[in-house]
Amino acid sequence: MNKRLNLSPPYLCGNERKYVLEAFEQNWIAPLGPNVTAFEREMAAYVCVRAAVATCSGTAAIHLALRWFGVGPGDTVFCSDVTFAGSCNAIKYQYSLPVFIDSEPDSMNMSPDALRRAMEWAQEQGQLPKAVIIVDLYGQSADYDALLPICREYGVPVIEDAAEALGATYKGRRCGSFGDIGIFSFNGNKIVNSSGGGMAVSDDEAAVEKMLFWATQAREKELHYEHKEFGYNYRLSNLSAGVGRGQLECLGQKMARRREIYHDYERLFEGAPLEMMPLYGAGEPNWWLSVAVLAPGAKATPHEICVALNEDNIEARPAWKPMHMQPVFADCPFFPHGGGDGVGGELFLRGICLPSGEAMTREQQECVAEIVRGAVT
Repeated sequence: MNKRLNLSPPYLCGNERKYVLEAFEQNWIAPLGPNVTAFEREMAAYVCVRAAVATCSGTAAIHLALRWFGVGPGDTVFCSDVTFAGSCNAIKYQYSLPVFIDSEPDSMNMSPDALRRAMEWAQEQGQLPKAVIIVDLYGQSADYDALLPICREYGVPVIEDAAEALGATYKGRRCGSFGDIGIFSFNGNKIVNSSGGGMAVSDDEAAVEKMLFWATQAREKELHYEHKEFGYNYRLSNLSAGVGRGQLECLGQKMARRREIYHDYERLFEGAPLEMMPLYGAGEPNWWLSVAVLAPGAKATPHEICVALNEDNIEARPAWKPMHMQPVFADCPFFPHGGGDGVGGELFLRGICLPSGEAMTREQQECVAEIVRGAVT
C-alpha cells in the first residue's frame, strides 16, 4: 500500500473541531474548563453511573482507584493476565504485588475458576487482595455474573478496566458500570479517543471526589497553595476533552462500522486455517479490534504474518503477551485456567490483531485478508 494502513487509527466524525475551537475562542486551554466538565457529565450519563473524573490517561485513573482502595506496600492486587501493561503497572506504583489471573476460553476475559483458586490461596496465606482489576479485553465484556459474586464473597472491591470496551454491554448493561470503580482510556488507538486521556467512573461519589482532589495535585481550598496530602498532575486538558466529547457523540456509528469489519473478515477467511476470536454471547462487544486466531494447521505464526503485512505497509500485531510471561513481572504469582501457560498463553501464540479502523476501505481489507491467507495456507 502507498499509504500506511494502521491498526486502529483515530477517526474524526462529529463535533470534535467545534468543541476544540470553542475552547480556543474562550481561552480554555488549561487542564480545566467547560469541555472537561461536560465530558465527565456525558460519560457518566452514557455509562449510567453517578459521577466521573477525567484524567490524563487510563493508567492514571487506575492508579487513583488503587489509592482510593488503600493499596500500599506489601499488599496484593489481582489482575487479568491478558491485557496491556497499563492495567497493572499502577499496582507497582503503589509498591504492591500483582497476582495474575488467566482467561477463560469463552470471552478470553478473566477466568472465574482461576479467580476462585486465587482467592482460596490468598485466604490460606492470610492476605486477601486489596482489589481485583478485571479487564474487558478487546472490547468484550467479562462474565460479571460469575466474577462479582466471588469478589463479594471475600469482600474485595473491583476495578473494572474497560479501557478497550466503551460502548460494549453485558446483559444489557454498559461496560464500566460493573466495578466499584470503572476505568476508560481515550488513547489515540481507542474507539473513542481524545489524543490521550482516561476516565474513572463510579456510583460512589465520595470516591470520585477524592480521586479528583488527588488528580489536581491535592490542593486544599485555600487562597494560597496548601497541601496536606500528596497528589498528582493527572487531569485531562480542556482541548483533549473537546475531542473526546465529539467522539462520544458518534460512538454508535463507530461501533457499527467496526462490526461490519469484523464480519467481513469472517467472510474473507472462510476455508482458511484461522477464525475470528469468539464472541461472548452474554453481551454486545464494541468491536474495537478484530482479532483472528490461527488453527493448528496454519503455516505461519502471528509474528510472521505481522512481518508479511508490514512489508506491504500494513500494521498488525500479535495478541497481548500475558503479563505473567513478561520479564518485568516474572516473579509475580499466576493462576491458570487450566495447566501450563493457560488460555492466555495459547491466545498469544495463535492470536493476531488486524487493522480495524473505521476509515479502512473494502479494498484495503481485502488486501489484508489476501496477505494473511497467503501466509497461513
